[in-house]
Amino acid sequence: MTFTPKTPAFETAIKDSRNLKAKPDNDELLELYSLFKQGTQDPPFAEAQKPGMFDLTGKAKYNKWKEVADTGMTYQQAQEKYVKAVNALKEKYGFEG
Repeated sequence: MTFTPKTPAFETAIKDSRNLKAKPDNDELLELYSLFKQGTQDPPFAEAQKPGMFDLTGKAKYNKWKEVADTGMTYQQAQEKYVKAVNALKEKYGFEG
């Protein structure tokens, strides 16, 4: 397993995402999930296990992450996009922190 460094801004955004005043919608949550997974590479997408046939939530997460991975986005780019996405959600939903 390879260690993927996390920027301080990414670490802060991870914490901040847990303190939004309202829950983001499913599309926003999938976007955060896919950027988080690509940003941490834990595990790298190529090593990720596919969800089972009846795991609809797992499939949605996997497919969204696959979309991000297929663009060739680096973990650094994903971390930057994650920070921007969390900041946009803080503006939209408010933030307790």
